Amino acid sequence: MFAAYAARFDRDQPLNALELGDRPEPQAPTDWTVVHVRAASLNHHDLWSLRGVGLDAEALPMILGCDAAGVDEDGNEVLVHAVIGATGHGVGPTERRTLLSEKYQGTLAERVVVPRWNVLPKPAELSFEEAACLPTAWLTAYRMLFTNAGVRPGDSVLVQGAGGGVATAAIVLGAAAGLRMLVTSRDAAKRERAVALGAEAAFESGARLPRRVDAVLETVGAATWSHSVKSLRPGGTLVISGATSGQAPSSAELNRIFFLELKVVGSTMGSRDELASLASFCAAKGVRPVIDTVLPLDRVREGFTRLAAGDQFGKIVVTM
Repeated sequence: MFAAYAARFDRDQPLNALELGDRPEPQAPTDWTVVHVRAASLNHHDLWSLRGVGLDAEALPMILGCDAAGVDEDGNEVLVHAVIGATGHGVGPTERRTLLSEKYQGTLAERVVVPRWNVLPKPAELSFEEAACLPTAWLTAYRMLFTNAGVRPGDSVLVQGAGGGVATAAIVLGAAAGLRMLVTSRDAAKRERAVALGAEAAFESGARLPRRVDAVLETVGAATWSHSVKSLRPGGTLVISGATSGQAPSSAELNRIFFLELKVVGSTMGSRDELASLASFCAAKGVRPVIDTVLPLDRVREGFTRLAAGDQFGKIVVTM
């Protein structure tokens, strides 16, 4: 079957490690199933894998991709939950949590095998391309907002860095849930698009906000950390799920954190139940993932190039 995979590692030029070509057909163990992939979406996780971060050399070649929507062996339209081993379903009960494309082959292929427990119905209201955006970036945003930020309708939330998959998901989901969403970006066009998606206001990166917010969603890391901490009201919550600009900010702002009793909460992906709730929320409220580009799998290198450059607004999707 045709697939996109990491054949080697290249820390400086990750796309040099990407190969496209035939891979062996996946074999489903007991309690696992084959999903015929119709659409998958790209994530920064894939670029980190090509650099060799979080992926052992012994696992190569590794098919990339965490997200997928497709058709199961019984002809049902399904969504794949990308977290394997978190609860022991379909794998050993003591196996540590891992994502597809770390230990088990990923979704950028014509077919993927996953535990049956990781498959759930795709809402009929969502296309395969839209559904394929949900399991990583959109699920991450959903958990950050509704599980870890502790916000309620009417509260204000700052999203750092408009344009990325998690950021655009948070804007759309938050606005649909009655939150007052603020956003930052260096790009004026991205700020305009964020407001069009439902953000109450958009600001230059690092700009002083008109008021302090109840929560900040942080995926950028070092470049925006200080601004995130300074933007919170006393007792506010900073939820972090990534650090694409680096993990070592020049100032940790520790004095401000303890003096204002701020909360810093780590957030990673989400549970199967949260994915089911997210899919139901999208179907019920007419919320649709923001898609930047749709490409066939044999042009996935173009998608990764766009993702690596940070040129996208929303998700980059590949179809089979």
